[in-house]
Amino acid sequence: MEAATHEHAHSHAAAGKTLALALALTLGYAVVEMIAGWRSGSLALLADAGHMVSDGASLGISALAAWLAARPPSRRHTYGLGRAELLAALLNAVSMLVVVFFIASEAWQRLQHPGSIDGATVGVVAIVGLAVNLLVAWVLSRGERNLNVRGALLHVMGDALGSVAAIVAGAVIWFTGWTPIDPLLSMLIGGLILTSSVRLLREALHAALDGVPLAMDIDVVGRTLARVSGVHEVHDLHVWPIGAERLALTAHVRIGDLAAWPVVLKALTVVAADFGIAHVTFQPETLTGAQPVHFFPRDI
Repeated sequence: MEAATHEHAHSHAAAGKTLALALALTLGYAVVEMIAGWRSGSLALLADAGHMVSDGASLGISALAAWLAARPPSRRHTYGLGRAELLAALLNAVSMLVVVFFIASEAWQRLQHPGSIDGATVGVVAIVGLAVNLLVAWVLSRGERNLNVRGALLHVMGDALGSVAAIVAGAVIWFTGWTPIDPLLSMLIGGLILTSSVRLLREALHAALDGVPLAMDIDVVGRTLARVSGVHEVHDLHVWPIGAERLALTAHVRIGDLAAWPVVLKALTVVAADFGIAHVTFQPETLTGAQPVHFFPRDI
């Protein structure tokens, strides 16, 4: 258990360093892009710059959450602070929805009242911004891919799409002078980001509410545990996340011979580990007593 705890702490520390590097790259270029967007009059570029600032905030939140998750358990937080990463993912998903709303609102205003835009400046700055976004995405993708990092990566990839929109808008304006392309592409990218944001929000909210991982079938887990030799029934089975990468399990197990419990417990722990569950608590029970309401009987 100590080795597993150390491994989780090392994993979170590495994720924190990766997020910190991505934060420095993102905020550095956000300043450049914001100035260029203001001077050129491009909404796509300003939206992209604003998105990069929100990226920086999300990366900072994610880095802080990774640092908290790496801290060891304490008397006040006996599971540790792994839940901080789930909360960070939830906050990042909500903030993305806010960003999409403001981009759509400003784009609508620009469609009603178009202005002049320097297409050349927009295109050049957006190309460099795209390169920065792709570099940050590459840095993040090489690290841990838990829910917390996925939330930060969503911001970055959304910003990369914003850079693509700005590049296309700059080219169209440069060659044709048609300025409505700028807010129209901003709205299109906002729609694409909205889909990913809602998906992340659903997963993060589900995890924050102690939900069984969406990719896991609790019935399959229960039946597999009930097939362990010496086990007759498994009931009061619960699986929930205690961090972005850590799952916990508790269950009551009916067995015929309490003397065989050490062997049965070891086998149950191995089965749980096969499902990616490292923190387990099994309560042995004899066959006598009231029958449980919800249980997984051993296959006959």
